[in-house]
Amino acid sequence: MARESIKARERKRERMVAKYAAKRKALKAAGDYVGLDKLPRNSSPVRLHNRCKLTGRPKGYMRKFGISRVTFRELASQGIIPGITKASW
Repeated sequence: MARESIKARERKRERMVAKYAAKRKALKAAGDYVGLDKLPRNSSPVRLHNRCKLTGRPKGYMRKFGISRVTFRELASQGIIPGITKASW
């Protein structure tokens, strides 16, 4: 499980990307690269990293569910995720 500080840092980056998205888009359209340089580094969407919403695990992330494969398997086994059943044939 990731430390709380790492998860908080990632949430902070997500908020900053959302806050500056419109301004960043306008500056890019105008070709104002000097203005883009003056924006905070964490406002760039490239700096975001997908993490599990429950545990903060950075690897094995499943976009469709927003959680890691380990968490997905646990929740699916318990029947918490609707429409997901364990395959058996």
